[in-house]
Amino acid sequence: MEEQNDSSRKYKIYLSILAILFLALLFWLFIQRSQMMKLVREKDAQKVELQHDLDSLMTEHNNIKLSYGALSDSLRAKDSLIQINAQEITKLLATQWDYNIIRKKFERLQKVAQGYVHQMDSLYTVNRELTAENDRIRQVVKTEQSRNQNLMKDKEELKEKMNQAAFIRAYNVTATPYKLRSGGAKEVETDKATRTDRIRICFTIGENSLVATGKRIIYIRLVRPDNVVVIKSKYDTFVFNGQTLPFSLREDIDYQGKAMKVCLDWNKKDTDKPAMKGKYIVTVFAEDTEIGTGSFDLK
Repeated sequence: MEEQNDSSRKYKIYLSILAILFLALLFWLFIQRSQMMKLVREKDAQKVELQHDLDSLMTEHNNIKLSYGALSDSLRAKDSLIQINAQEITKLLATQWDYNIIRKKFERLQKVAQGYVHQMDSLYTVNRELTAENDRIRQVVKTEQSRNQNLMKDKEELKEKMNQAAFIRAYNVTATPYKLRSGGAKEVETDKATRTDRIRICFTIGENSLVATGKRIIYIRLVRPDNVVVIKSKYDTFVFNGQTLPFSLREDIDYQGKAMKVCLDWNKKDTDKPAMKGKYIVTVFAEDTEIGTGSFDLK
């Protein structure tokens, strides 16, 4: 009977020990599970943190590219390297997990991105300096062009003045009507149209050292009040500015650069009608240029 009790007691002791061991195992498994869950949460947090850091870096990188515009094209190779590394880190975050490996890759990517920013800043500084220099050069060129244009304008104006100065000029153009008496031996000034037999046109060719000396042909047009040119013959014409014009009187002179007085007479023929009343215009021409003008009135 006592042996039977001893066996029962031993059996209970074994059961108690097994229960204690089982409970200890359960507690250990619970602790291990808690630690595993903690590690999983920590890794998830690290994964989220790395993904956030990567997204922030790439957002900043893309904003930098946009802010620098076309200038960023010069660093296209480094931009491609940054994009490839970012894609690789994104793939690692999605397929396998090793915090240390991914963190090291991310830190290398940060250095590359920082180098990209530094290079871009350097390029921007150089480009800004070049732009400023180009603006300065353009301003200098513009100033020189304006100066050259002014010089050309002054030169053209001077040339025009020289051209104008290189012509002879007729000054004090006068026309005096006369009545002839004693068969033309005597002339008397008059202002009457019906009594006018002769018109003496006088003027002074001015002194001009710029004009070449030599023979000159002087043409005079005497225009009546009705704008008709008084002529001796229909063949009395000359060319002025490409047009053939009639003239009233012609005189050949020998110009030597000194002032000289010239007088020419227009005489009415016996067959001519009396002169017309009104204002007459006298214009003097030489070398395809109008060199003087005057007028007179007949009553």
